[in-house]
Amino acid sequence: MIHIKIYRKILKIFRLYFGNLKKLRPKLHVKKQWCGNQYGGFFITPNNLNENSVIYSFGIGEDISFDQELNSKFNCNIHMFDPTPKSIDWVKRQNLPINFKFYEYGLASETCLVDFFLPSNPNYVSGSMLIHKNVNIKSKVCVQMKSLTHICNELKHNHIDVLKMDIEGAEYDVIDSILSAGVRIDQILIEFHSRFFVNGVNKTNEAIDILEKNGYVTYAVSDSLEEISFIKL
Repeated sequence: MIHIKIYRKILKIFRLYFGNLKKLRPKLHVKKQWCGNQYGGFFITPNNLNENSVIYSFGIGEDISFDQELNSKFNCNIHMFDPTPKSIDWVKRQNLPINFKFYEYGLASETCLVDFFLPSNPNYVSGSMLIHKNVNIKSKVCVQMKSLTHICNELKHNHIDVLKMDIEGAEYDVIDSILSAGVRIDQILIEFHSRFFVNGVNKTNEAIDILEKNGYVTYAVSDSLEEISFIKL
């Protein structure tokens, strides 16, 4: 196990400094901690998080380890969103804490009904409103998606402490609408699915550029280089 961790660290350093992902280098040193398991976790900075904090968690699947650990550490108000049929069924079987709220819709750049493509492997959970190599274009359902502006108006939030996105490739299409929603967001955590697209690395670099131009700075990167954490300066 130790050797595997060392190998991953070396691979991460090599990809950061000699690959096409140079923009993923953290640019701000703040206190940070990993929340969740290895598969579903993200780095957060705990500064100012408490029982009054509002967390938006987009993309649940069958893994709420991130949300559970945030709740155990800070007793935050957790708002979870996922339109995936398997995820909805799974969440309904869980005994969620009172400060957890689950919504059966997803995040998009505008509020609308969309075709949602289910995973090619029937054993998997996560689908997507985008066509990519991991979905079956012949297997789809119609689901509700909402813009961040719409969601915040409904839930009466004008400030989000942490917004987490693991939305299977759709993150690239919603960043602009999140930034223009008129809501203060302290931390944005994104799992980038560059592996789904031929030009995925370029899409990730462009997304980071947009976030930086809007005052968000990278402060943490996971070993996989997929989970990136940003903080608003």
